[in-house]
Amino acid sequence: MTAKKIEIATIGGGCFWCVEAVFQQINGIEKIVSGYSGGTAPGKPTYREVCSGLTGHAEVVQVSYDAEKISYQDILTVFMTSHDPTTLNRQGGDTGTQYRSVIYYHNEQQKVIAEAVVKEMATYYDNPIVTEISPLDIFYDAEGHHQDYYNNNSSQGYCSAVITPKLAKLRKMHADKLKKVPT
Repeated sequence: MTAKKIEIATIGGGCFWCVEAVFQQINGIEKIVSGYSGGTAPGKPTYREVCSGLTGHAEVVQVSYDAEKISYQDILTVFMTSHDPTTLNRQGGDTGTQYRSVIYYHNEQQKVIAEAVVKEMATYYDNPIVTEISPLDIFYDAEGHHQDYYNNNSSQGYCSAVITPKLAKLRKMHADKLKKVPT
């Protein structure tokens, strides 16, 4: 049996509930933590502070994945097709710098792959991609009630109106990357 090769990706594409729900469906994903990164305010920010737009943080997820099952490139491809990377500081009705499209790389290899994926994906969009590619500085995990949000709140209005359609799109576009449901 092959040992797992766990690596981490940190990405943000609007509300972290959406990004988390998408990656929970992907084969090879071991763990997802919703949180905040990229800000300049001192100390660990709260959801309320981040939502104010004053901390500079983005809502992000840290995805721990088995690199033997899914590549960083595939993670970024799913990410780039599960949100609109051409809208600056906005995803649907969520507006502000905290909802920016961002890839925080953990090393130079991730940076190179991120730049290549963004360049490749640009050919599929009518408008320029505005996804930020920056080194990860500090990641702060979000409060507990933000973790596993969709699974715990799928009947809530935002979840049914915004996240459920994203998951339907994911199933169409990336069926080959989904976790197998036991029969």
